[in-house]
Amino acid sequence: MGVVSISMPDELEHRIDEFAEDHGYTGRSEIVREAVRNLMSEFEDKRLEDRELMAIVTVLFDYETTAVEEKMMHLRHDHEDLVASNFHSHVGDRYCMELFVLEGQLEDISSFVGRVRATKDTLSVDYSVLPVDDIASIT
Repeated sequence: MGVVSISMPDELEHRIDEFAEDHGYTGRSEIVREAVRNLMSEFEDKRLEDRELMAIVTVLFDYETTAVEEKMMHLRHDHEDLVASNFHSHVGDRYCMELFVLEGQLEDISSFVGRVRATKDTLSVDYSVLPVDDIASIT
């Protein structure tokens, strides 16, 4: 098995250690391996391939980190064919939330979510994906 070295904030490292202890993991490597497997399998759902999809992506960041807001603006413009709607809101005294409504194919949505997640200083990135043709069966 290969060895991979990663950098992370001390706070996250401590949270991983506590999580390992609380949940019976043998150590950090086991947690990171599981997290990577889960991340990589998120968009490998065969039910979503070759279908028109709708996705909702929410991003939370500290408003003092202006680079995040600027990067979100660039993502919105770079993917204007995918972004059906975008909403910006203030949350509490110091946070902002960006909400993106996406319409497109799995590969494009996956790429967009990956770029959002890779944006430095985001505090939280959540999303949900639903095939458009399944929406009719919900109502």
